[in-house]
Amino acid sequence: MAERHNASPISLRMGKIFLDGVAIADGVACNIVATPDVWNGRQLGDKTPSSRWLSMAYSGSITRRRSTQWLKEKIAEYKATGRTPEFTIQGYMNDKGSDYYDAHGADLTTAVGCVLTGNITLADLDSQGDVVTEVLTFNAKDVV
Repeated sequence: MAERHNASPISLRMGKIFLDGVAIADGVACNIVATPDVWNGRQLGDKTPSSRWLSMAYSGSITRRRSTQWLKEKIAEYKATGRTPEFTIQGYMNDKGSDYYDAHGADLTTAVGCVLTGNITLADLDSQGDVVTEVLTFNAKDVV
C-alpha cells in the first residue's frame, strides 16, 4: 500500500438518506442525534457531583428541496385516520476515500418510530426565491 501523506476525514457530501426504505432523492442534509437524560448529584462527603445516564432521546432533521408532495399525503392520511404517521429514517455514510471507511466501512444509522415534530410548510412562495428548501425535524423512538 502506498504511503499516505494526508488525513482523509469523512466528506459530509458522501451518503444517502432513506425514508421507509426509499432514497430521498431531494435530500440535501440529514442528522440523527442521541441526547442522554443525565442525573447529576452527590453523596455526603463528595466534593464533586457524579453523573449517570437515565435514558436516551433521539431526534434529528432532514433538509430537502421539495420535489414531491408526500408530506401533504401524510397529512391527508392523518386527517382521514387520526393515526400519527411514523417513519423509519436511515442515514448512510459511504465515503470510500475516508480514513473512517478504511477502518470501518460504510456507516448506517437507522432511526425507528420517527414522528415529525416541527412546522410542515404547505406553501412557500417568494419572488426573490430560488428553490424551496425545507427542514423537517423529528423525534425517534429508538436507533437500531
